Amino acid sequence: MKQILQNLKTGLTQLENIPVPQSGNGHLLIRTSASLISAGTERMLIDFGKAGMLEKARQQPEKVKQVIDKIRTDGLLPTVEAVQNKLGQPIPLGYCNAGFLQEISDCQLRMSDLNSGDRIVSNGPHAEIVCVPLNLCVKIPDRVSDEEAAFAVVGAIGLQGIRLAQPSIGEYFVVTGLGLIGLLTVQILLANGCKVLGIDIDSSKCALARKFGAETADLSKGEDPIDAAMAFSDGRGSDGVLITAATKSSEPVHQAAQMCRKRGRIVLTGVTGLELNRSDFYEKELSFQVSCSYGPGRYDPEYEEKGHDYPIGFVRWTERRNFEAVLDLMASGKLNVKPLISHRFSFEEALNAYDLITENKEPYLGIILKYHSKVEEIKHETGFLNKTIELKPGGESSVESHEPAAGIIGAGNFTGQVLLPALKKSGIRLKAIASAGGVSGTHLGKKFGFENSTTDADTIFNDPEINTVFITTRHNTHARFVLQGLKAGKNIFVEKPLCLNMKELNEIAEVYKSQVANHKSKILMVGFNRRFAPHIVKIKELLETVREPQSFIMTVNAGMIPSNHWTQDINIGGGRIIGEACHFIDLLRFLADSKITDHHISGLNTDTHDTVTIQLSFENSSVGTVHYFANGNKSFPKERLEIFCGGRILQLDNFRVLKGYGWKKFNKMKLWHQDKGHASGVKAFVQAIQNGEQSPIAYEEIVEVMKITIRLSE
Repeated sequence: MKQILQNLKTGLTQLENIPVPQSGNGHLLIRTSASLISAGTERMLIDFGKAGMLEKARQQPEKVKQVIDKIRTDGLLPTVEAVQNKLGQPIPLGYCNAGFLQEISDCQLRMSDLNSGDRIVSNGPHAEIVCVPLNLCVKIPDRVSDEEAAFAVVGAIGLQGIRLAQPSIGEYFVVTGLGLIGLLTVQILLANGCKVLGIDIDSSKCALARKFGAETADLSKGEDPIDAAMAFSDGRGSDGVLITAATKSSEPVHQAAQMCRKRGRIVLTGVTGLELNRSDFYEKELSFQVSCSYGPGRYDPEYEEKGHDYPIGFVRWTERRNFEAVLDLMASGKLNVKPLISHRFSFEEALNAYDLITENKEPYLGIILKYHSKVEEIKHETGFLNKTIELKPGGESSVESHEPAAGIIGAGNFTGQVLLPALKKSGIRLKAIASAGGVSGTHLGKKFGFENSTTDADTIFNDPEINTVFITTRHNTHARFVLQGLKAGKNIFVEKPLCLNMKELNEIAEVYKSQVANHKSKILMVGFNRRFAPHIVKIKELLETVREPQSFIMTVNAGMIPSNHWTQDINIGGGRIIGEACHFIDLLRFLADSKITDHHISGLNTDTHDTVTIQLSFENSSVGTVHYFANGNKSFPKERLEIFCGGRILQLDNFRVLKGYGWKKFNKMKLWHQDKGHASGVKAFVQAIQNGEQSPIAYEEIVEVMKITIRLSE
């Protein structure tokens, strides 16, 4: 299928061939018939992409601070690479989509009144097939066309701003900025029984507002907006102002304050500067509020991703119910969007539409993209419904040799920034990469020279040419993919953790033992990369001369992650002890070179339970402590390892500087950039497959570390 993507690094807008997205639980597949270009938002993204690095930094000062912090901990070169990779990731454009329900599961049928073939409006992007959470999908009424329905999402943005302003019949309201959202806001306010004044610099938009029944102030004709607002409200001042304009200036907010009566309400729906004048608000006791997108539920993963609705008795208007309200206004004739359509383009000509808004070739307002509306109109030979697409011609089969042909499941930041550069250097055959949405997988597939991109992970396990699978997906999928890979006879590299609980660990152990018993076992390795870091290799070499038990202190200044982040969800990420602290338990197990005989954990009583101290005892009488703290400061090293043994000390900071105290032939080892051993770990894994050797990490040690980690977490 085709999808519109934006490159924030170059500013290039492209119509790309992408695999059809995978439909997950609580998500619907929708075949698009029409989508609306939100010119303001989408042009802002395009302009940002075309800006130079200095201008990008100026526009996002908070990101600059993050970059500086990363330079301090990781070094300059890794930080530059991370920034370049992040900017190079294409993002989907568009969020106003109408189409036909293509696929719905039995579970979703029970949760809703939707059926395959129903016309649906959603916040899906500009693509021939979109995958959207159920709570962001609404059935389109019969009286509303697909083109009209495509305005429902931007209409909901305006409606949410109105709800925050709480207008009542007969009140005077000003709408500053008569773009799409502004003109929709004007109509909804009029339907609410308000008197409305629209302000804009574009005469044609003012004319449209008057056609809908509003009064206007045309700034292009020199009209003063404050004088116009006072005259409009009979000199008493407006009851409220909705700012739907997009400008870097704070003037619209200042003008809104001047227009309002005492205790008036100002709601910002658009984007403006926010240098507020205290006297503007103090003297009139004005209220000012910024509206968040479509309404309650926005950016809440429980609502959007997991489909947990808010009870209507407590939250009357959610984003989904706002969509419904806008569609009802259209169906009743109280909201007319047809005059807002200035241009129509076929989806194949979408790039011409973006030329229109970026080059200002002619006036525009609502730009509709038209898609194939019927299945029979689709040319299947274009790959429209394919979940796997070819990126480049395949190479020679490596099934009969030890040479690995790799399939990657997962295409997130770790995959793109760490795993794939390491794999590329190894020279192995990169056969296929799988991602749920198809966009990130296709981008990385092209960048690193994969043969195929897919949204169906089963194709990787079923491909006889692929003998090695790398798993870098969310933690709750690891065990399932590991089991599938073992049963398919693949070598497996799974990013930590191996699994989330004892039930999963026991299932993996049972299948692995069965494979060993039948002489079908392959290499199973977890990405405990710190074992392979250059500094750890040096420490291991130094400790070989020590006969006494050792004391290890691992201090991890982990930093805070919000409780609603997926890694903190016990059912998805497993929490940070399982998801990340397992790294450090493995590291101490490796350095002690002895089985763990006892373990204890204590921590602060917080919502996230990620500020803990872990005590380990080893069979050789060594002891280890892992301080995993989320309540520290970024100026302190993120990872510090201290080892005390036989009158000597080793101290490692951030995998950059290793210092020795009391060692006769060792004083210091410093690297120019941080190296946590990712590349060396991948290299060791690939070489083990090529040479027919055992796993670089013994299977028994992986199981031991995971068992201890799970028990500590419990």
